[in-house]
Amino acid sequence: MSEQQIIEWIAQDDQRMAALRTARTLALNDWCLAAGFVRNLVWDRLHKHPQNTPLNDIDVVYFNPQELSAEADKFYEQRLDALAPHLPWSVKNQARMHVKYGREPYRSSSDAISYWVEIETAVGVRLNDNDKLELVAPLGVESLFDFTISANPKHGAPAVLLERARTKNWTGIWPGLRIKI
Repeated sequence: MSEQQIIEWIAQDDQRMAALRTARTLALNDWCLAAGFVRNLVWDRLHKHPQNTPLNDIDVVYFNPQELSAEADKFYEQRLDALAPHLPWSVKNQARMHVKYGREPYRSSSDAISYWVEIETAVGVRLNDNDKLELVAPLGVESLFDFTISANPKHGAPAVLLERARTKNWTGIWPGLRIKI
């Protein structure tokens, strides 16, 4: 199991590939579709779910330190909604997300997601101009295959992980998972 396996699973998923093609049209700097977009697919495959678990949202992350307004994110969401209104888009410029946690500014999308709550969530994928899938996995992908929900020490709030796991019902949807604090 590896990055290549994840890339193959995404390439075989028509909805995810359509979402990637749609997001690519925005030509955002340092972008990817992240979090549950990748994580849930891996957990679905490992649990042998016959169908994909529905996505609550599709996290579009990008990095643009020249435009830090939340209005820019809303503008991109509206563009995506116009192109694919059946998909639950959520767009966030990672260049401003450090403020929420009182951290030093992030250097890239990869740097930003390396601080996300769970190690398994800190993964994204983009479709380059040559139609090649590229994973963004600053913390690696190994734990995605370990049936764990692991607290990210860089985030520093294990209680947040426990609350997220409970409200998102991860161990109910994927009963083989165990929480690792």
